[in-house]
Amino acid sequence: MTEPLSYDLHDSIATIVMDDGRVNALSLPMLQSIDAAFERARSEGAAAVVLAGREGRFSGGFDLATLRGGGPDALAMLRGGFELAEKLLSFPRPVVIACTGHAIAMGVFLLLSGDYRIGAAGDFKIHANEVAIGLPMPRAAVEICRQRLAPAHFNRAVILAEPYTPEDAVAAGFLDRVVPPADVRAAAQSQAGELAKLNMDAHAISKLRARDSALKALHAAIEEDFGA
Repeated sequence: MTEPLSYDLHDSIATIVMDDGRVNALSLPMLQSIDAAFERARSEGAAAVVLAGREGRFSGGFDLATLRGGGPDALAMLRGGFELAEKLLSFPRPVVIACTGHAIAMGVFLLLSGDYRIGAAGDFKIHANEVAIGLPMPRAAVEICRQRLAPAHFNRAVILAEPYTPEDAVAAGFLDRVVPPADVRAAAQSQAGELAKLNMDAHAISKLRARDSALKALHAAIEEDFGA
């Protein structure tokens, strides 16, 4: 893998950890590495997958240098990020997100694509900040938020760019629970172990049935946002 990203399979749980030493920017190489790690987990028969960030930071979103450069690379990165979210939302095994700190922009949308989300308590921010920095919210991002956030918080997060603390993010729907920062990865792996006891065929079928409308809307939005 070309980005600082580790993969470990232990007791049927695949753990993928992003750590670029900075903000865990979702550059094209990082996105490709995460995608490859999920494919590896699938091919190696993992019963569940944990996706974690580095201490204090889950992800700060897309790589800003690539965005500012524009052109085909920026478009490929944007499309790749939302296609990765689509992959997680339809992945045939349970996906647990260990939100180890701040989650900003595309980091939020990746967070919202997991099946179960555990966040670090403390002075961290969960923030879909597009509107605050002058960017219309991508249609694909709207659909990812719509399928998970509580209705009142959906409007506050998407239209008003309201930032959330980890504790407030539980009621909003960004997170399922919050634990002390030192416990986030262990809690995520423990939760993945419990979810690994599910009947996987039933889980995969039920996930696709439950998310059928959301996945169709997301796929159409990706094409409308980033199609040729």
